[in-house]
Amino acid sequence: MIKIDGFRIKNFPALTELGQQLILARCPHCSVDQPSLFQCAKFETSDFQDGSQRTWVAYRCARCGGVTTAGAPKGNNYVKEIYPAPLGVDETLPDKAKDLLEQAIDSSINAPAGAVMLTASSIDAMLKAKGLTEGSLYARIKKAAEQNLITEDMADWAHEVRLNANDQRHADESASLPTSEDAKRVIDFVQALGMVLFVLPARVRRGIESAKDS
Repeated sequence: MIKIDGFRIKNFPALTELGQQLILARCPHCSVDQPSLFQCAKFETSDFQDGSQRTWVAYRCARCGGVTTAGAPKGNNYVKEIYPAPLGVDETLPDKAKDLLEQAIDSSINAPAGAVMLTASSIDAMLKAKGLTEGSLYARIKKAAEQNLITEDMADWAHEVRLNANDQRHADESASLPTSEDAKRVIDFVQALGMVLFVLPARVRRGIESAKDS
């Protein structure tokens, strides 16, 4: 596992080299499992003072044709940057919410209905970590907005997430099964929720402590 910008990237070797094929658990574009990402271009860059020298390799996904670019400091062949970055989970999230979200990301393509359920459980874990334990999932999200933990817009966004989750829990015959795109939208929401509830406050605290120490 590697961390990119504070995010845990599962099944990504810490010492992945810039080779003919980039080893990732999923394609950053189409999320296919164990993608075939083959080198299609290689070049070097530096800043205007000839510093920050890096080697870049572009990799094409054999399934979707999307291009992923990986970079490493010149003279060091180990990957340090990936664009677009694979879906990851921020280390700041509570452990249970983090694990559930990782499982949702892993199953979003092959089992989108399960991914929706897992993201709902991840939201539940986040809210409980903030002391919001009573009532339905949506009621607690509304409570979070009332307490200014999140914005009203986020609470409105959550309404569709809650309905999708409830469709699966109660086997609503009128509701269609989620697609992988539906799962991605729900995962986008839960990642944004985690950012507002945990990630940004943690960064602010670190910034304050850093300013005090300087």
